[in-house]
Amino acid sequence: MTTRPTLLGYVRADALSCAEELAAATDSLVEFAYAEGYTLGTVYTERDAAQSAAFNALLEEVKRTDVRAVVVPTLQHLGSVGTPAAMQQHLEFHQAQAWAVDTR
Repeated sequence: MTTRPTLLGYVRADALSCAEELAAATDSLVEFAYAEGYTLGTVYTERDAAQSAAFNALLEEVKRTDVRAVVVPTLQHLGSVGTPAAMQQHLEFHQAQAWAVDTR
């Protein structure tokens, strides 16, 4: 039996309108991870984009583990502390790819 690699999740609560959307976004991360051959680890939920605590915690986990991929509902979720492209580059600097469930 082969162990699936771990994929982390990141969601900005302020990019969604209600708790149901947050739950649906998290479910989409689980489905994406499974479909792509991963196990979804921690899903970091950013509640205060100005503080970026969840994103910073995500980066710390990437730095100290062998996790090399992060999934978000859309790339716009990476725009909490900068542009989505800049945040994606920041993850890549730490050897983690950023993938979006919805690429629109």
